[in-house]
Amino acid sequence: MDDLFAAPPATVAATLARADVQSLIGPAPRHLIDCDLEAADLSGLDLGRWRFECCNLRRSSLSGARLEGTIWQGCRAPFADFSGADLAEAVFTGGDYNNCSMRRAALTSARLTGCKFTGADFTEARAMHIQFEEVLLISAKLPAFDFRKESLRRVDFSGADLRKSDFRMTLFEQCSLRDAMVAGSRFEGADLRGVDLGGLRLIDAGLFRGATISREQAGQLLGELGLNVR
Repeated sequence: MDDLFAAPPATVAATLARADVQSLIGPAPRHLIDCDLEAADLSGLDLGRWRFECCNLRRSSLSGARLEGTIWQGCRAPFADFSGADLAEAVFTGGDYNNCSMRRAALTSARLTGCKFTGADFTEARAMHIQFEEVLLISAKLPAFDFRKESLRRVDFSGADLRKSDFRMTLFEQCSLRDAMVAGSRFEGADLRGVDLGGLRLIDAGLFRGATISREQAGQLLGELGLNVR
């Protein structure tokens, strides 16, 4: 009887193009370790449940690929294109995904931990129940993103585009919204006591009505708005 818990077959330290990856597709998911997939065209391929460990995917294209349940551990994928890909239940642990495109990707129940997504584009991504922990999203694009009732731990949104995003009843722990664009976002019931709110503009202050902040933050915000706190 096949061992249902056996490790997936591994490919180690290989340079792979589209044809090479296609030849590995079979009934069992694959495990790629330290493989070079730079600029590879993997668009539209079914790679569900595959594991990518310490791989180079710089400028690779995975647009429209089936990547549900994939594991991405310590990979380097700056400027990679995941647009329209199915990444439901995918797990990203560590790694560099700066300036990648996640436009229109399905990220339901995905987990992102210890990753760099500076400048990444999540526009129109479907992301219910996504988990962010210790993630850099500096200057990232996340307009109209749904964070409702999520717990965000050590997430840096500095300078990010968060316009019209939903943060209702969201718990922030050691996060930053410094200089983020938050026009039209909702924060009712959010716990913002663990957030750097530096750079808040007077026009944005009303967005935080109904949210919880600390006394120290209140003084900081009044100072940001040009008021003297005595």
